[in-house]
Amino acid sequence: MLRRFSINFALFSMVLDMLAVSTGLKLAVYARPFFNSIPWFKVIETPGLVPLTLYFLFPLIWVLIYSSLSIYDGRKYLRVFDEFSALTFAMLIASVSAAGILYLSYRQVSRALFLLFILIVYLICLAWRILIRIYFRSQKTPPEKKRHILVVGAGALGQKVKEQLLISPSLDLEFEGFVDDASMKAVDPTLYLGAAEEIREVLNKHSITDVVIALPHSAYYQMGDIVQRMEDLPVRVWVALGFFDLALYKTSIEDFAGIPMLDLRASAMDDYQHMLKRGFDVTFGLAALALALPLMAFSALLVFLDDGAPIFFKQARVGANGHLFEMLKFRTMVRNAEQLQSQVEKRDEDGKIIHKTRSDPRVTRVGRFLRRFSLDELPQFLNVVRGDMSLVGPRPEMPHLVDKYQPWQRKRFAVPPGITGWWQVNGRSDRPMHLNTEDDLYYIQNYSILLDIQILIKTVWVVLFGKGAY
Repeated sequence: MLRRFSINFALFSMVLDMLAVSTGLKLAVYARPFFNSIPWFKVIETPGLVPLTLYFLFPLIWVLIYSSLSIYDGRKYLRVFDEFSALTFAMLIASVSAAGILYLSYRQVSRALFLLFILIVYLICLAWRILIRIYFRSQKTPPEKKRHILVVGAGALGQKVKEQLLISPSLDLEFEGFVDDASMKAVDPTLYLGAAEEIREVLNKHSITDVVIALPHSAYYQMGDIVQRMEDLPVRVWVALGFFDLALYKTSIEDFAGIPMLDLRASAMDDYQHMLKRGFDVTFGLAALALALPLMAFSALLVFLDDGAPIFFKQARVGANGHLFEMLKFRTMVRNAEQLQSQVEKRDEDGKIIHKTRSDPRVTRVGRFLRRFSLDELPQFLNVVRGDMSLVGPRPEMPHLVDKYQPWQRKRFAVPPGITGWWQVNGRSDRPMHLNTEDDLYYIQNYSILLDIQILIKTVWVVLFGKGAY
């Protein structure tokens, strides 16, 4: 039986995609004459001829590009939003590559036929992935296939590893407990499996397959001894590097006097990346603004008819390097909403501020509609063109909340704030504010222009499903 996270399934997926491309090309050839009635389509009475070479070349292109973008890495795209967003991006790259080949070689192939081919292939690739997800969800992971996880260290880092394991969408991960000193036993005896010196006995007793070492900085000297105790046992060993919290933006390994060293103060973005990001923002920001003008006019009219002027809501936000700017949105709340802010702010069990709730009484009827489809954020394209914001970036924060930031949270001002970002496509308003900040830092540490494009594509899916929007 095929397992989702296996080399055999990756090869199986490649074969299915190659068949999808070949089938899509053939279906497009036969479907093309049915579109003759559309005014701008050239009349073709019989199915057009496509060179036989393309039936072999196109599948190869698709699989190569999908592979280069890790589409076949099942563990990388556990969530459906992630996989479909990545697939859409890969499909775009493959389509452009195929169009370039046609332009340089087989220019007699109909452009309309090519567009039909792209649409059909995209739908087939989506369809079989949806079906395979349904199939795997209906299957229960056999006990012998589950991965049993032991965490060494029950401190802050170890607890974070446990939380991530428990919320992981992967059904084959089983968190078994901690190995730590005896004080852990008094805190939660059900999760205390033994001391570090007893790790061999714990591994055998609980059939552990993976060990995650999550020790605090002060206990790193124990790591060598712990690893040595497991040296002859068939378990995988992972290290959760807590010292990455010391990094300002991202880390990099560099040659330092002939010694490989970890740079904890590497720059978030170099000059070339800043230039590329700004060029991307201006080009696509202007295009998006032009396309959004009819929707903006419609939204403005709705706001005015529902609650009168002002139509726009202007608010000071903190941008790159702590620079203050005025962010634009369509007004979705009553006129004195800011004066009522203290009445709706709450704190979670950890004392973190929650300043947005689903049942906020200040939101107008039209405002709920605009927020549901993120139409209230369209004026922010003006902020992007002006350079105050980026299309993709950290969440634009309010100054009074920034004043309460801890030092580690201020790392997020290394890049301009964005209309959308990693925080938005991973929960939006459903996530507590401090977790949004962690998403912002993840984005900064992993920035690339390709990541920006993937986030933009994923945002479309998130908005369509209305996930976390209120």
